[in-house]
This record gives sequence, C-alpha cells and structure tokens, in this order.
Amino acid sequence: MTEAQLSAFAAEFGRALRAGDVVALGGPLGAGKTTFVKAIVRERLGQDPTTSPTFTFRHRYEPAAMTKDQPAIEHLDFFRIRHPSETHELGLEEAFTGDSIALVEWWERAPQLLPTRRFEITIEGVGDGPRHLRVRMPT
Repeated sequence: MTEAQLSAFAAEFGRALRAGDVVALGGPLGAGKTTFVKAIVRERLGQDPTTSPTFTFRHRYEPAAMTKDQPAIEHLDFFRIRHPSETHELGLEEAFTGDSIALVEWWERAPQLLPTRRFEITIEGVGDGPRHLRVRMPT
C-alpha cells in the first residue's frame, strides 16, 4: 500500500467512525500514523488543521460551522510517555468521555488510558516503502 492508498483507506475508514469511537494507532516511526490521522480529520471536518501533538500530548479539532453535525476529534500522541504512570498528571483521560472520536498514536505506551472497546490499527513499513495494515475491530 502506498502513502496515497493509506490516506484513501484512512478517509474511508474515518467516514464510519462515530462519537465515542477510539482508534489506537501503532507502528514504527515514519510508518504513517500521523498521515492516517490527517486523512480522517480532513474527511470528517473538511479541513486539515492536524499537527503532531508529540510535545503537547493532545490536540482537539472542533468541527467548522459547516460541519457542526460532526463530533470533535481528539488526537493524542503518547510517543514521549516512558512509563504509563506519567499519564496521571496530564489529564489525557478527558479525551475519552464519549463525545468525540479519539485517535491515539503510540497507544501502547499507556494502554490503560484507552477503553477496551477500540479499533487497533498497526501500520507496518516506513519511508518510501510499501505499507501493510492490520486492523483489529472492537469486540
């Protein structure tokens, strides 16, 4: 799968997401996790204000006036979390209240924050090479 195909898949996948859905994104640096998030945000909100929240841990993207019927999107990035106990002071659990769609990069670094009902998407491949996706649906 090329980067363009990854974006197209993410946009299609994102159309079906509803408030309360959580998408856990895994894969190595450069795999395309942020690309996946950007495609969903662009598809859902009609714009792409996405920036990587690596240093802030969390961004919230609100729908524009013309897309007010859409839920907000929470974009979290746990890359800088070294131990799950670090999350207690960050207030990140507020992203999982059920009124928005939560997209979480590097979720494996603080899995206790995510609900057990979640989509898990692992992106394999980096750089200009092909990508392979593994999608685990919520149970």
